Amino acid sequence: MPTLILSTNVPVDAVVAADILKDCSKAVARIIGKPESYVMVSMNGSVPMSFAASEEPAAYGELVSIGGIGPGVNGKLSAAVAEILETKLSVTRSRFYIKFEDVKGNNFGFNGSTF
Repeated sequence: MPTLILSTNVPVDAVVAADILKDCSKAVARIIGKPESYVMVSMNGSVPMSFAASEEPAAYGELVSIGGIGPGVNGKLSAAVAEILETKLSVTRSRFYIKFEDVKGNNFGFNGSTF
């Protein structure tokens, strides 16, 4: 159930969004080691955002997962997502934050129940 939520102040058209969703889904599954069928990714473009007192292209992400993340994995995930955002949206790595949260299964709902 890894879930990656991305927000950026860059306008994102449907084609670019689809590429980002696909690339991030594959990267998250590969790096965390969970099936891609468990991964959810959302992309919000044109979000009012300031970073370092500037409205230049920037992005923020949150990745929530039941296990699979931690000190050895988070850096790899950060690098992979940053590379995708830099390639697809010209958001430099220095203007991207990502928060990681490892949650217990009973704190995440799916299919009318919890994990």
